[in-house]
Amino acid sequence: MSGIFVFLAQQPVLLLFVVIGVGSAVGHVKVRGVGLSAAAVLFLAIGLSAWAASYGVDLEITEALGTLGLTLFTFCVGLVSGATFFSSLRRSLGPVLAVAGVLAASAAVAVGVGRLLGLDHAVVAGAWAGAVTNTPALAAARDAAGDATGPTIGYAVTYLFGVVGMLVAVSAALRHRERDTDAPPTLVSRTVRVEATGRPRIEDLEEEHGDRIKFSRVRRGEQSPIRTAEAADLLLLDDLVTVVGPTEDVDAVTRELGHASSHRLEADRLYLDMRRVTVSAERVAGHTIGELDLLHRFGATISRVRRGDVDVIATDDFQLQLGDRVRVIAPRERMAEVSTWFGDSSRGMSDIMPVVLGIGMVAGILLGAMAIPLGGSVFTIGSAAGTLVVGLVLGRLGRIGPVVTAMPYTAAQAIAELGLLIFLAQAGTRAGAQIGAAFTSGDWLRILALGVVVTAVVASGLYVVMRRVFAVGGTRLSGIMGGVQTQPAVLAFANARTGYDARVALGYALVYPAAMITKIVLGRILGGL
Repeated sequence: MSGIFVFLAQQPVLLLFVVIGVGSAVGHVKVRGVGLSAAAVLFLAIGLSAWAASYGVDLEITEALGTLGLTLFTFCVGLVSGATFFSSLRRSLGPVLAVAGVLAASAAVAVGVGRLLGLDHAVVAGAWAGAVTNTPALAAARDAAGDATGPTIGYAVTYLFGVVGMLVAVSAALRHRERDTDAPPTLVSRTVRVEATGRPRIEDLEEEHGDRIKFSRVRRGEQSPIRTAEAADLLLLDDLVTVVGPTEDVDAVTRELGHASSHRLEADRLYLDMRRVTVSAERVAGHTIGELDLLHRFGATISRVRRGDVDVIATDDFQLQLGDRVRVIAPRERMAEVSTWFGDSSRGMSDIMPVVLGIGMVAGILLGAMAIPLGGSVFTIGSAAGTLVVGLVLGRLGRIGPVVTAMPYTAAQAIAELGLLIFLAQAGTRAGAQIGAAFTSGDWLRILALGVVVTAVVASGLYVVMRRVFAVGGTRLSGIMGGVQTQPAVLAFANARTGYDARVALGYALVYPAAMITKIVLGRILGGL
């Protein structure tokens, strides 16, 4: 085996893909329906590196590759989540502050338990950083303590349970995910016969229902042509209209207007056609649906938008991105023109947008390296948090002038997954190389006990506060747990268990920046005690 390990040590790229390939294969193995997914790459890398270390071989993937993988991952998570992050942040300031409170409480517990166990403060600081799986916090603790050995040993001993313990917590959060009340609603389409005599206006009805419904077609009487519904249309007695939206809202507007008709306007394509069209033209991306003015441009409207695996109502303020699939309703003779204008090419789903990727990564890494004064010293938020913040901003903007600043959902997800696997492989080989030395310390059992307590405090604290105080559903909570732990392996596990539910990534991105900054500050405080 020694010869094999020496060969792998001399071939870091080969080592990287051996770990990714074999680890991913192991991750697909499920026991009672549960598998480790991408987290298996981390655990395989730890075991393989520790095994090589027993032969005196340093089997470690270079840190630069790990940084590349992590920053690609966080940047693309930001791009994907940016469109909804800032609107969610306004509603979620309480949970973000609660995250900081839970982390602060875990740091206080670490100090108290560490003293009871007779551990040095530098070891306690490193053990806390490992229990919350945050390397920048370890660096801050080492700097503040003026000791590189003690914090590193503490970190290496507690890191593994920091991952495993939070995976268990995520499994608990997802146990009853079918009961989530914040799940994206299933959209239905229904033709309604108008019996109301008050001449309600379509725009007023949509606003009354919080823009959760969309009127797409209207027909005056039985024989009139079907045309695209307009916001200013007044609905008259015996009109037929098509309403799209969540079942609950469509039921409500049906009762308000009249009754469900046996006619289906969407089935009659004599006048209007309907087609799913892919947004691949840059002239469209980054604009809201209202800005496109499709009604006056083509006599067309959009009823739904599919991003990833989620359908949403096409409101006027919804910002389109490359790779979105829109359900367009337009006059039959103009549908080909509409499709051409949107692009309707599969390339729109796979374009990695090299300009956005390059400039965004540069800006994020520079932001992460920016020195921030704190109590007579300085700290940096790190390239991972910096690229995440820049990704969120670019994803929210959509475009700056003629330049599209977002990336197609499919392309961003693919890059994020590759980056995640690279980072997990590098982080695992690094931790595995340190474990041997850490376990030669006679204090390892006490350090491990401290790490178990800290991880348990964070996991249980998040579960209780988010579920009981803020009524967060289990699916979103699993993403929040991954974000608070700043641990991509936890996010990968949650994504695999939920089929890449959008709420997981949104929960992760919502708390990740605050958790990263809080951990760096607390790591410095603990190291300086």
